[in-house]
Amino acid sequence: MSLSVVSSFRGSVFRYAYLSFLSNSITSSSLASPITRTHCPRRRPSLCASISSEKGSSSTAFGSPGTHLWKPMCLYYTQGKCTKMDDPIHLEKFNHHCTEELKVNSINSKSRSQPLDFLLVLDLEGKIEILEFPVLLINTKTMKVVDLFHRFVRPSEMSEQRINEYIEGKYGKLGVDRVWHDTAISFKEAIKQLEDWITQHQLWEKEVGGCLNRAAFVTCGNWDLKTKVPQQCRVSRMKLPLYFMEWINLKDIYLNFYKRRATGMLTMMKELKIQLLGSHHLGIDDTKNIARVLQHMIADGAVIQITARRNPHTPENVEFVFMNRIR
Repeated sequence: MSLSVVSSFRGSVFRYAYLSFLSNSITSSSLASPITRTHCPRRRPSLCASISSEKGSSSTAFGSPGTHLWKPMCLYYTQGKCTKMDDPIHLEKFNHHCTEELKVNSINSKSRSQPLDFLLVLDLEGKIEILEFPVLLINTKTMKVVDLFHRFVRPSEMSEQRINEYIEGKYGKLGVDRVWHDTAISFKEAIKQLEDWITQHQLWEKEVGGCLNRAAFVTCGNWDLKTKVPQQCRVSRMKLPLYFMEWINLKDIYLNFYKRRATGMLTMMKELKIQLLGSHHLGIDDTKNIARVLQHMIADGAVIQITARRNPHTPENVEFVFMNRIR
C-alpha cells in the first residue's frame, strides 16, 4: 500500500462499491479477447483500481489534485477493456483519465528550453519477469500529459501455479490481482502494442526502426532499461529494440540539478513536498508519481537530457553521461 494508507473503512467502501461492477466485468463476453480461467484459482473479488488516500496535497502546482476528490483508476480502462463506459455509477466511482491528477500550474514556472520534445516516463514492475509495463507521455513544452500506455504482462517461463502465487503476492495486497489475470498479455505482444502506440504519436517509425524521434524514456534509476528489459528480451527470445538503447535516469538529473542525492522516488517526492498518490509498487501509480516529480523539476528549471547510452557495437556496455551520478 502507499504511504497514504486508506483506513479499513474506506477500503471496505471501495470494495463494496465495486462488487456490482466486478460481477459484470469479469463475466462479460465483451472483453477485447477471451480470457481463459481454467488454471486460475478462485479468489476474493478485487478492485480494478489502485487504492490510496481520497484527498491530494494542498499544493496544486505540480500534478496534484488539490481539494478534488481522488478516485481510483479503472485498470480495465487502461488496458482498453473497460465494458462500463456507459455506466454513470461506474464513471462516478472510477477515474478514466490521468490528466486531472497531473495538471500543472505554470504561473511561477522557471522552465527552460528542453533538448527533447517528449518524455516517456516508465516504471516497470516484476523482479523475476516483467509483470506491468506503464508509460506516460509528457510534452516538455507544456509539461502536460499527452497520453497513457499501460499493459499487464504475463510471464512466459513460469508454471500456472507459480504465476498465481506470484501475482497473489504482488498484486493481491493491492486488490488488483483479478484485473491482472483478466488482461495480462505476453511481453512480445506488449512491445508490439507499445510500438503501435509510439508510432501513433509520431515518436517512432516502424518501417524505419531505430531510435525515438525527439523523445526518450525516463526512469527512476537505471534498472528498468539497463537490466530488466534486456533480461526480459532474452527470456522472450527477441532482440532488444533500438529505442531502448538510451534513456534518462531521473535520479542523476535530480542530483546534478538540486545538488543533493535522492535514492528513490519517495525521497524526491518528500524533498519536493509532493504527496504520494495511489499505491506504491503498483506500476501505473508509481509512473504517475515519477511524472509529477518530473513536472516539478522542469518547472524549477531542470534540463532533462539523456543520462545513459548503450554502445551500438557492444550493447552490453553502457556509457553514463554524468560523472556525478547515483550508483
